[in-house]
Amino acid sequence: MKEYMVAMEVSGPTAMWTRPDTGDAPVSYPAPTYGAVKGLFECILWSQWAEVVPIKVEICRPVVYHTYTTNYGGPLRKSEVRKKGAGYQLLATVLTNVCYRLCANVNSDPGGYHHHGRPGKQTVGTTNGAHAYKEVFERRMRRGQFFSTPFLGWKEFVPDYVGPLREESQVCAEIDLVIPSMLRTCFPDGNRSEYNPVYVQNVKIERGILYYAK
Repeated sequence: MKEYMVAMEVSGPTAMWTRPDTGDAPVSYPAPTYGAVKGLFECILWSQWAEVVPIKVEICRPVVYHTYTTNYGGPLRKSEVRKKGAGYQLLATVLTNVCYRLCANVNSDPGGYHHHGRPGKQTVGTTNGAHAYKEVFERRMRRGQFFSTPFLGWKEFVPDYVGPLREESQVCAEIDLVIPSMLRTCFPDGNRSEYNPVYVQNVKIERGILYYAK
């Protein structure tokens, strides 16, 4: 079966790929998770007839951490804090000045609805969902059209660039890291599945490139 590949570049002043094991003072992974990359592609185009399968991410700027503080008013506050209508300061360790080149395969999903996503007007219906996805995705990316607003981990971290690969963006080949345990996805069987986080051990970033396990 013919493979269809899509690629895009994203950059921004701040990103947060949260490590779940860092608790109430979260710290970012040095690179986006499999699920985050999948979500970025689907922000450009989501289709019930195709599945995006991330292959790799190329890190194009040095990994730089920065302390970030924000006021949290969400449901994870203590009950007495919620009753008062108060919030608390959330301390996080985020990445700054990030740039990534993302690459993924696209597989046809003739049954539809099986994989991550939700029904919407911007779907692709065809006998070859993967081919159609690639064509529509690349056209929408050139035009700057989105299915939903892309974000870099947390929704307040909006990219300053989303589009085709740029010649001036080069991989930081000096980056060599091993991530002992990295979240892959929270819903491995798609949007209709139960919450069931999957982790991958000893994930390597070699010469600035992280390849996602198949």
